[in-house]
Amino acid sequence: MEDISHLCAQPYDQKHPLICFDGRPCQLIEPVLVLLPMRPGKPQREDYDYHRNGTCCLFLAFEPLTGSRVIQVRERRTKVDYAQFMKELVE
Repeated sequence: MEDISHLCAQPYDQKHPLICFDGRPCQLIEPVLVLLPMRPGKPQREDYDYHRNGTCCLFLAFEPLTGSRVIQVRERRTKVDYAQFMKELVE
């Protein structure tokens, strides 16, 4: 991986901003509580379970020298979604 940490040490230049970008898929899950039956001499216990409500994609652009960030949540991560995010970011 390329070492780019020296870029953050440079002074801020409004004409050439340093912008970091990442896109990440996420599962949308809803916890569902499942109670396990009690037994003599044992406290009540809970088991972890969840209901999957689909997926989404997070797009994040971050400017570390100013602390500004832009975050969008989209249903999918396609070339069109990526291009629309970048267009809105530039505007």
